[in-house]
Amino acid sequence: MRHRIAVVGGGPAGLTLARVLHRHGYPVAVLERDPAPDSRPPGGTLDLHEGLGQLALEKAGLLAEFQTLSRPEGQAMRILDTAGTVLRDWRPHPDERANPEIDRGQLRDLLLGPLDVRWGREVTQVVPRTGDGPLVHFADGRQETFDLVVGADGAWSRVRPAVSPVTPQYTGVTAVETSLDDVDNSHPDLARLIGDGSVAVYGVNRSLGAQRNSGGHVKVYAKFRAPRDWHAGLDLADVEAVRSSLLALFDGWAAPVLDLLSHGTAFVHRPIYVLPESHIWAHVHGVTLLGDAAHLMPPLGAGANLAMLDGAELAASIAAGPEDLDKAVRAFEEQMWARASKWAKITTAGLERLVSPDPAEALALFEQVQPS
Repeated sequence: MRHRIAVVGGGPAGLTLARVLHRHGYPVAVLERDPAPDSRPPGGTLDLHEGLGQLALEKAGLLAEFQTLSRPEGQAMRILDTAGTVLRDWRPHPDERANPEIDRGQLRDLLLGPLDVRWGREVTQVVPRTGDGPLVHFADGRQETFDLVVGADGAWSRVRPAVSPVTPQYTGVTAVETSLDDVDNSHPDLARLIGDGSVAVYGVNRSLGAQRNSGGHVKVYAKFRAPRDWHAGLDLADVEAVRSSLLALFDGWAAPVLDLLSHGTAFVHRPIYVLPESHIWAHVHGVTLLGDAAHLMPPLGAGANLAMLDGAELAASIAAGPEDLDKAVRAFEEQMWARASKWAKITTAGLERLVSPDPAEALALFEQVQPS
């Protein structure tokens, strides 16, 4: 049987679902609101875990290509205190493949391959119907019916209201992102500070981290506990004003660490939101969710991995039982909910320790997860 299947969202979750279904011979329409693959920056780097993201790529037949593109050296992790003293400097063995890094743009292009992506198709609403299947409403006024609509459209999903009234809640932690380009030539001291992978500095209720991407590009993240409206009166488009505000927030930290902020050319406000740790819903015929749309959690390295495995497992469930699409989706949801709840608890506890009144908690967490 060939069902009419649509996945809303062309991120890691949606593309993995579509790619695994394609491998099994099932057509799927990817509905993506962006007008083109390169219409906006794809974001930073991802570490894909064995047993999670890498398993999803294996199910898609793309693991070997991923291994060629990925950067095992990017697993390196250095931790400093606010005075700039190195507390931990972990470097992977040459054959370490547990969590190699890949740029989001490279991963997107790897997954896209031969897929049918309908660019510029912004979904505004999905209406479940028991007879003809769910009806998808688009921003341009068009409508289309499918047998299954999968919401893989992130934190502020337009598909989620079809199955759940729950909305994301602010954690009390905000992130501000900036970038450095051509770091090895333009900022060699910072390049040495960051190393081949990431560097993180932890203070009281705040942290500063930098993560190397390919091509000498570095993403820098300042995280701190603050009210959701902490930036009231601050023009977030005013680069100098935001930089000054952040430098004041991290006042007293070592100058080489603060240089991560001083050289940023643009700043993006990213308050951290989550869904409840055990977010489930009464099954709705013809509609389901993947990734952040289903289980938004703190960004501590699990989200994209879980999203990709969600997509791969839903595709495998559909391929294994094509005669009963609804039964296949139900089986997948039960499996996803159990795994996501476990990881939501882990990452929520992790955020509490990484942005903590006691900076020693952050170092202890890394030693627990990845002993030096």
